[in-house]
Amino acid sequence: MKKTGSVNKGQFDARVCSNAQAGKRFWRLRLELNGDGAKSFAAALPGQFAELDVSNLPLPNKENIPDDLRDSAGRSILLRRPFSFSDITASETKTEVEILYCVRGPGTLRMTSLREDGRVSIIGPLGNGFSVPADKQTALLVAGGMGIAPLEYLRKFLSVNHPKMKIIIFVGARTAQELSCGPEGCMGGSEAILATDDGSVGFKGPITLCLEEWLQKTGLTGSQCVMYACGPEAMLAKIAEIARIQDADCQVSLERMMACGIGICQSCAVECIVPNSKETVYKLCCEDGPVFDSREIVFRS
Repeated sequence: MKKTGSVNKGQFDARVCSNAQAGKRFWRLRLELNGDGAKSFAAALPGQFAELDVSNLPLPNKENIPDDLRDSAGRSILLRRPFSFSDITASETKTEVEILYCVRGPGTLRMTSLREDGRVSIIGPLGNGFSVPADKQTALLVAGGMGIAPLEYLRKFLSVNHPKMKIIIFVGARTAQELSCGPEGCMGGSEAILATDDGSVGFKGPITLCLEEWLQKTGLTGSQCVMYACGPEAMLAKIAEIARIQDADCQVSLERMMACGIGICQSCAVECIVPNSKETVYKLCCEDGPVFDSREIVFRS
Protein backbone atom coordinates (compact mmCIF):
# COMPACT_ATOMS: atom_id res chain seq x y z
CA MET A 1 0.00 0.00 0.00
CA LYS A 2 1.37 3.35 -0.97
CA LYS A 3 1.11 6.01 1.67
CA THR A 4 0.25 9.49 0.60
CA GLY A 5 0.38 12.91 2.11
CA SER A 6 2.76 15.04 0.03
CA VAL A 7 1.39 18.51 0.76
CA ASN A 8 3.34 21.72 1.21
CA LYS A 9 4.32 22.02 4.85
CA GLY A 10 5.39 25.19 6.59
CA GLN A 11 5.31 27.23 9.76
CA PHE A 12 2.09 29.21 10.17
CA ASP A 13 0.38 31.47 12.66
CA ALA A 14 -3.02 30.11 13.68
CA ARG A 15 -5.92 31.80 15.45
CA VAL A 16 -7.70 29.97 18.27
CA CYS A 17 -11.38 29.51 17.41
CA SER A 18 -12.22 27.55 20.56
CA ASN A 19 -10.60 25.44 23.25
CA ALA A 20 -13.27 23.47 25.07
CA GLN A 21 -13.00 20.82 27.74
CA ALA A 22 -14.47 17.52 26.53
CA GLY A 23 -13.93 15.37 29.63
CA LYS A 24 -11.99 15.24 32.88
CA ARG A 25 -8.62 15.53 31.11
CA PHE A 26 -9.71 15.89 27.47
CA TRP A 27 -9.86 19.10 25.45
CA ARG A 28 -10.70 20.01 21.86
CA LEU A 29 -8.67 22.86 20.38
CA ARG A 30 -9.89 24.38 17.11
CA LEU A 31 -7.50 26.54 15.09
CA GLU A 32 -8.09 28.73 12.05
CA LEU A 33 -5.50 29.14 9.30
CA ASN A 34 -5.55 31.57 6.41
CA GLY A 35 -3.56 32.12 3.21
CA ASP A 36 -0.86 29.54 2.53
CA GLY A 37 -1.58 27.81 5.83
CA ALA A 38 -5.20 27.30 4.86
CA LYS A 39 -4.17 25.78 1.52
CA SER A 40 -1.63 23.43 3.09
CA PHE A 41 -3.86 22.11 5.84
CA ALA A 42 -6.88 21.80 3.55
CA ALA A 43 -4.92 19.12 1.69
CA ALA A 44 -3.78 17.25 4.82
CA LEU A 45 -4.71 13.59 5.14
CA PRO A 46 -5.96 11.73 8.19
CA GLY A 47 -2.97 10.42 10.11
CA GLN A 48 -0.71 13.37 9.37
CA PHE A 49 0.22 15.65 12.26
CA ALA A 50 1.41 19.11 13.26
CA GLU A 51 3.89 20.51 15.78
CA LEU A 52 2.60 23.23 18.14
CA ASP A 53 4.75 25.76 19.99
CA VAL A 54 3.50 25.81 23.59
CA SER A 55 6.66 27.25 25.15
CA ASN A 56 5.26 30.72 25.78
CA LEU A 57 1.80 29.72 26.99
CA PRO A 58 0.96 30.54 30.63
CA LEU A 59 -0.08 28.01 33.23
CA PRO A 60 -3.76 27.85 34.19
CA ASN A 61 -4.84 28.99 37.65
CA LYS A 62 -3.56 26.80 40.49
CA GLU A 63 -7.00 25.36 41.20
CA ASN A 64 -7.13 24.08 37.61
CA ILE A 65 -3.84 22.17 37.82
CA PRO A 66 -4.34 18.43 38.50
CA ASP A 67 -2.68 17.18 41.68
CA ASP A 68 -0.38 14.81 39.79
CA LEU A 69 1.01 17.69 37.70
CA ARG A 70 1.61 20.24 40.46
CA ASP A 71 5.30 19.35 40.85
CA SER A 72 6.10 19.33 37.12
CA ALA A 73 3.78 22.14 36.01
CA GLY A 74 6.45 24.85 36.21
CA ARG A 75 8.97 22.98 34.10
CA SER A 76 10.28 24.94 31.11
CA ILE A 77 8.94 23.85 27.72
CA LEU A 78 11.64 23.85 25.05
CA LEU A 79 10.29 21.59 22.29
CA ARG A 80 7.16 21.71 20.20
CA ARG A 81 4.46 19.11 20.80
CA PRO A 82 3.15 16.82 18.00
CA PHE A 83 -0.60 16.34 17.52
CA SER A 84 -2.66 14.55 14.89
CA PHE A 85 -5.87 16.07 13.56
CA SER A 86 -9.28 14.97 14.79
CA ASP A 87 -10.98 17.13 12.15
CA ILE A 88 -10.22 19.50 9.29
CA THR A 89 -12.83 21.75 7.69
CA ALA A 90 -11.88 23.86 4.67
CA SER A 91 -13.64 26.71 2.86
CA GLU A 92 -12.50 29.10 0.15
CA THR A 93 -10.95 31.55 2.59
CA LYS A 94 -9.89 29.54 5.64
CA THR A 95 -9.19 26.10 7.06
CA GLU A 96 -10.09 25.04 10.57
CA VAL A 97 -8.09 22.29 12.24
CA GLU A 98 -9.26 20.50 15.36
CA ILE A 99 -6.86 18.85 17.81
CA LEU A 100 -8.08 16.48 20.50
CA TYR A 101 -5.59 16.40 23.37
CA CYS A 102 -5.28 14.95 26.84
CA VAL A 103 -3.67 16.88 29.70
CA ARG A 104 -0.72 14.66 30.58
CA GLY A 105 2.19 17.02 31.27
CA PRO A 106 3.26 20.65 31.54
CA GLY A 107 2.95 21.21 27.77
CA THR A 108 -0.64 20.07 27.37
CA LEU A 109 -1.47 21.69 30.71
CA ARG A 110 -0.42 25.06 29.28
CA MET A 111 -2.57 24.46 26.20
CA THR A 112 -5.68 24.65 28.39
CA SER A 113 -4.96 28.37 28.86
CA LEU A 114 -5.54 29.11 25.16
CA ARG A 115 -8.59 31.30 24.61
CA GLU A 116 -10.60 32.43 21.60
CA ASP A 117 -8.64 34.78 19.30
CA GLY A 118 -5.34 33.74 20.89
CA ARG A 119 -2.47 32.84 18.57
CA VAL A 120 -0.30 29.76 18.32
CA SER A 121 2.55 28.80 15.98
CA ILE A 122 1.96 25.56 14.09
CA ILE A 123 4.25 23.58 11.76
CA GLY A 124 2.68 21.15 9.32
CA PRO A 125 1.13 19.19 7.84
CA LEU A 126 3.83 16.62 8.61
CA GLY A 127 4.38 12.94 7.97
CA ASN A 128 2.39 10.45 5.93
CA GLY A 129 -1.28 9.72 6.40
CA PHE A 130 -3.61 6.77 5.91
CA SER A 131 -4.25 5.42 2.42
CA VAL A 132 -7.39 3.73 1.10
CA PRO A 133 -7.14 0.50 -0.92
CA ALA A 134 -9.45 0.55 -3.92
CA ASP A 135 -10.86 -2.96 -3.52
CA LYS A 136 -12.10 -2.94 0.10
CA GLN A 137 -15.76 -2.89 1.12
CA THR A 138 -15.36 -2.32 4.86
CA ALA A 139 -13.06 -0.18 7.00
CA LEU A 140 -12.44 -1.25 10.60
CA LEU A 141 -11.16 1.66 12.70
CA VAL A 142 -9.64 0.51 15.99
CA ALA A 143 -8.72 3.09 18.62
CA GLY A 144 -7.21 2.73 22.06
CA GLY A 145 -7.32 5.71 24.40
CA MET A 146 -6.14 8.89 22.67
CA GLY A 147 -5.71 6.90 19.45
CA ILE A 148 -9.23 8.01 18.65
CA ALA A 149 -8.02 11.43 17.42
CA PRO A 150 -6.71 10.65 13.90
CA LEU A 151 -9.43 8.04 13.40
CA GLU A 152 -12.13 10.66 13.95
CA TYR A 153 -10.86 12.56 10.94
CA LEU A 154 -10.34 9.32 9.00
CA ARG A 155 -14.00 8.44 9.55
CA LYS A 156 -15.06 11.79 8.12
CA PHE A 157 -12.62 11.47 5.21
CA LEU A 158 -13.89 8.01 4.30
CA SER A 159 -17.54 9.09 4.57
CA VAL A 160 -16.98 11.97 2.17
CA ASN A 161 -14.55 10.42 -0.30
CA HIS A 162 -15.60 6.76 -0.17
CA PRO A 163 -19.34 6.88 0.63
CA LYS A 164 -19.95 3.25 -0.38
CA MET A 165 -17.43 1.91 2.15
CA LYS A 166 -18.94 0.58 5.37
CA ILE A 167 -17.23 2.04 8.45
CA ILE A 168 -17.15 0.26 11.80
CA ILE A 169 -15.37 1.84 14.75
CA PHE A 170 -13.93 0.03 17.76
CA VAL A 171 -12.98 2.25 20.69
CA GLY A 172 -11.34 0.99 23.86
CA ALA A 173 -10.31 2.54 27.18
CA ARG A 174 -9.69 1.44 30.75
CA THR A 175 -12.95 2.98 32.05
CA ALA A 176 -15.99 4.82 30.71
CA GLN A 177 -14.56 8.07 32.08
CA GLU A 178 -11.42 7.59 30.00
CA LEU A 179 -13.30 7.40 26.71
CA SER A 180 -12.42 10.72 25.12
CA CYS A 181 -15.54 10.52 22.95
CA GLY A 182 -17.81 9.99 25.95
CA PRO A 183 -19.54 6.82 27.16
CA GLU A 184 -22.68 7.44 25.08
CA GLY A 185 -20.89 6.74 21.81
CA CYS A 186 -18.19 7.79 19.42
CA MET A 187 -18.14 9.48 16.03
CA GLY A 188 -21.81 9.74 15.11
CA GLY A 189 -22.97 8.41 11.77
CA SER A 190 -20.92 5.21 11.93
CA GLU A 191 -21.40 1.93 13.75
CA ALA A 192 -19.41 2.18 17.00
CA ILE A 193 -18.43 -0.66 19.31
CA LEU A 194 -17.06 0.32 22.72
CA ALA A 195 -14.94 -1.68 25.14
CA THR A 196 -13.63 -0.90 28.62
CA ASP A 197 -11.23 -2.93 30.72
CA ASP A 198 -13.51 -2.71 33.76
CA GLY A 199 -16.75 -3.25 31.82
CA SER A 200 -18.19 0.12 32.86
CA VAL A 201 -19.48 0.54 29.31
CA GLY A 202 -19.68 -1.78 26.35
CA PHE A 203 -17.61 -4.95 26.01
CA LYS A 204 -15.67 -5.92 29.14
CA GLY A 205 -12.04 -6.45 28.19
CA PRO A 206 -9.43 -5.11 25.78
CA ILE A 207 -10.59 -3.74 22.45
CA THR A 208 -8.40 -6.29 20.66
CA LEU A 209 -10.36 -9.19 22.19
CA CYS A 210 -13.57 -7.38 21.29
CA LEU A 211 -12.38 -7.13 17.67
CA GLU A 212 -11.37 -10.81 17.56
CA GLU A 213 -14.77 -11.97 18.82
CA TRP A 214 -16.55 -9.62 16.43
CA LEU A 215 -14.61 -10.99 13.45
CA GLN A 216 -15.42 -14.56 14.48
CA LYS A 217 -19.10 -13.71 14.86
CA THR A 218 -19.48 -11.81 11.59
CA GLY A 219 -17.22 -13.99 9.46
CA LEU A 220 -15.75 -10.92 7.76
CA THR A 221 -12.64 -11.91 5.80
CA GLY A 222 -9.40 -10.05 5.32
CA SER A 223 -10.01 -9.72 1.61
CA GLN A 224 -13.14 -7.67 2.33
CA CYS A 225 -11.75 -5.16 4.79
CA VAL A 226 -8.92 -2.82 5.66
CA MET A 227 -7.94 -2.17 9.27
CA TYR A 228 -6.78 1.16 10.64
CA ALA A 229 -5.46 1.38 14.19
CA CYS A 230 -4.03 3.94 16.59
CA GLY A 231 -3.31 3.54 20.27
CA PRO A 232 -0.80 2.02 22.70
CA GLU A 233 1.93 0.01 20.99
CA ALA A 234 0.97 -3.25 22.72
CA MET A 235 -2.51 -2.85 21.26
CA LEU A 236 -1.09 -2.14 17.81
CA ALA A 237 1.07 -5.27 18.00
CA LYS A 238 -2.01 -7.36 18.73
CA ILE A 239 -3.97 -5.69 15.91
CA ALA A 240 -1.08 -6.46 13.55
CA GLU A 241 -1.23 -10.12 14.63
CA ILE A 242 -5.00 -10.24 14.06
CA ALA A 243 -4.55 -8.68 10.62
CA ARG A 244 -1.86 -11.22 9.76
CA ILE A 245 -4.11 -14.13 10.75
CA GLN A 246 -6.99 -12.63 8.76
CA ASP A 247 -4.66 -11.79 5.84
CA ALA A 248 -6.05 -8.27 6.00
CA ASP A 249 -4.46 -4.99 4.98
CA CYS A 250 -3.70 -3.04 8.15
CA GLN A 251 -2.27 0.42 8.73
CA VAL A 252 -1.13 1.55 12.16
CA SER A 253 -0.38 5.04 13.41
CA LEU A 254 2.58 5.01 15.81
CA GLU A 255 3.35 7.40 18.63
CA ARG A 256 6.92 8.53 19.25
CA MET A 257 8.66 11.50 20.80
CA MET A 258 9.02 13.74 17.74
CA ALA A 259 10.98 16.80 18.82
CA CYS A 260 11.37 18.40 15.40
CA GLY A 261 8.86 16.59 13.17
CA ILE A 262 11.02 16.92 10.06
CA GLY A 263 13.70 14.25 10.48
CA ILE A 264 16.54 16.39 11.86
CA CYS A 265 16.72 15.23 15.47
CA GLN A 266 16.49 11.49 14.63
CA SER A 267 14.67 10.88 17.93
CA CYS A 268 11.71 8.91 16.58
CA ALA A 269 13.30 5.79 15.10
CA VAL A 270 11.05 2.84 14.23
CA GLU A 271 12.49 -0.62 13.57
CA CYS A 272 11.14 -1.98 10.30
CA ILE A 273 11.45 -5.25 8.40
CA VAL A 274 13.36 -5.33 5.12
CA PRO A 275 11.10 -7.12 2.60
CA ASN A 276 12.20 -10.66 1.71
CA SER A 277 14.97 -10.54 4.30
CA LYS A 278 15.69 -11.26 7.96
CA GLU A 279 17.31 -7.86 8.28
CA THR A 280 15.76 -4.75 9.74
CA VAL A 281 16.28 -1.03 9.20
CA TYR A 282 15.30 2.03 11.18
CA LYS A 283 12.89 4.55 9.72
CA LEU A 284 11.70 7.85 11.17
CA CYS A 285 8.20 8.08 12.54
CA CYS A 286 7.95 11.76 11.61
CA GLU A 287 8.95 11.35 7.96
CA ASP A 288 8.22 7.73 6.99
CA GLY A 289 5.21 7.55 9.30
CA PRO A 290 3.50 8.03 11.61
CA VAL A 291 1.31 5.67 9.55
CA PHE A 292 2.96 2.36 8.60
CA ASP A 293 1.83 -0.90 7.09
CA SER A 294 1.51 -3.20 10.12
CA ARG A 295 3.50 -5.92 8.32
CA GLU A 296 6.47 -3.55 8.20
CA ILE A 297 6.85 -2.90 11.93
CA VAL A 298 9.00 -4.88 14.38
CA PHE A 299 6.94 -4.87 17.58
CA ARG A 300 9.00 -5.60 20.70
CA SER A 301 7.27 -6.99 23.79
